[in-house]
Amino acid sequence: MATFIMLSSLTPEGVKTMKENPGRVAQVNREVEALGAQVVTQYATLGRYDFVTVVEAPSEEVMAKVSVELGSRGTMSSETMAALSSERLEEIL
Repeated sequence: MATFIMLSSLTPEGVKTMKENPGRVAQVNREVEALGAQVVTQYATLGRYDFVTVVEAPSEEVMAKVSVELGSRGTMSSETMAALSSERLEEIL
């Protein structure tokens, strides 16, 4: 499984949804699993991004599907980066 870091910012609509339904984050994480990926850990953050999420997916294609699906809802925007553990980087080098 490949690891990805997703940095997400809520839109005004997303903030409204979160306020009305705080459990929505857990629902979205289950939807990510239904798309073939897995949320490993997730943090709500202050600053430029509202969430930092570590996701594992079998391929970049699956992660792209997740990113497009979540972004198409109009409740958030995201930046997704492929990530390597420092141990894996050492192996490669």
